[in-house]
Amino acid sequence: MNPTAPGRILGVVTAAYGAAVAVRPAILLRPTGLGIGDEPELRVLARMVGLRDLASGLALAAASTPRARTVAALVRIASDTADTAVFARALAGRPERAKTLAVTSLWGLLSAAALRYEQRGHRGAVIPTAAHLP
Repeated sequence: MNPTAPGRILGVVTAAYGAAVAVRPAILLRPTGLGIGDEPELRVLARMVGLRDLASGLALAAASTPRARTVAALVRIASDTADTAVFARALAGRPERAKTLAVTSLWGLLSAAALRYEQRGHRGAVIPTAAHLP
């Protein structure tokens, strides 16, 4: 598998999720237990998170250089880490807390794993030359 494929796939999935949340904030709000999306202030915040995920996902999917992909992945990791910290505090005492923190943490870990996979793949890659042909 191409070393950039996992990060690009993760970027596309993140962008799609972000677009969905921007259009329908309840996608984010219901599972967290913060509401069904009827509260205007919560819808605004959910849309902001959705648009952030859309932008960072597109950046991760479309980054054309290793440095740009690294920066995009680090932005995703930082965003998911921030989400985990904010939800940990906001959902204290709520039954949805554990599930929400597991999801936000998993997304950050997936971004970190994709970045690591790409970094290891580029270092160990052998570029075929005429000398490698039978």
